[in-house]
Amino acid sequence: MQRAEPERVVVLALDGVYPFELGIPSRILGAADGRYEVVTCSADGGPVRTNADFSVTVEHGPEALATAGTVVVAAVAPEFLIGGVPDEVRAALARIRPGTRIVSICTGAFVLAAAGLLDGRRATTHWQLADWFRELYPHIDLDPDVLFVDDDPVLTSAGAASGVDVCLHLVRKDHGHRLANAVARRCVVPPFRDGGQAQYIEQPVPEAGAASTAATRAWALERLGEPLTLSDLAGHARMSLRTFARRFHDEVGVSPGRWLIQQRVARARHLLESSDLTVDRIAGQVGFATGASLRQHLHAAIGVSPQAYRRTFQSAR
Repeated sequence: MQRAEPERVVVLALDGVYPFELGIPSRILGAADGRYEVVTCSADGGPVRTNADFSVTVEHGPEALATAGTVVVAAVAPEFLIGGVPDEVRAALARIRPGTRIVSICTGAFVLAAAGLLDGRRATTHWQLADWFRELYPHIDLDPDVLFVDDDPVLTSAGAASGVDVCLHLVRKDHGHRLANAVARRCVVPPFRDGGQAQYIEQPVPEAGAASTAATRAWALERLGEPLTLSDLAGHARMSLRTFARRFHDEVGVSPGRWLIQQRVARARHLLESSDLTVDRIAGQVGFATGASLRQHLHAAIGVSPQAYRRTFQSAR
């Protein structure tokens, strides 16, 4: 069977762009066996100043945005966001066809918000800029604790390397977990990252000699199918319940119970993508008491039922 034409992904580079983030879509999507054609454009067709000591010359002007199946707005240094979005950028974004998937990396969310593309949507951006974002755009539902938000057809991602996470998510969503995992291996990055931005937010330095909960998290991941309790986790870490809960939150950014639910949902998503097990069987394997419990937690996490999630990914597969 003849393979469909690759999806055209147009990356918009603006003055102040971070070179690392600018290269993420080409590197990740470009490793997906020819499923994507990635091109880069600027708002006026001219060279773009980066936040480093060099500029980049791109091959396309804003007209490329009208040809995209997916548009990615790369991150720009915060100082280039002061004063809002220039008229030429607004005009460039207006070229995007209705229904086009739009993705922002890090501070690219500010550009989308200024252009009205996040109105009424849930979004994220770098945790350090969350307060500023809320001040500018209080009507947008900002979640600074996650690595990315998929509010289809608009996706926003957090700081820097979360651009890798959201691009892998695109591959997984479009073509299934096998290709996404292959891309991750080729780029030497994890196919999934546990937790969210909260684990990277600056926290007070723990007292000298404080034990970590990392070993207990690894131990728990091997036993997700078991009915783990806070007492079980604290006992493994050889800490009191109160000390363990406090230290766990300091290190991960969420409570142990919330983290367990996140890991169980992630494991369930993998099984929904890669197996034909029933929802009840999957629930049992990942530690939810019933299929109904899995349905509830999956819907709370990503807004769809297990059956709908499976149909999406297995049809892509």
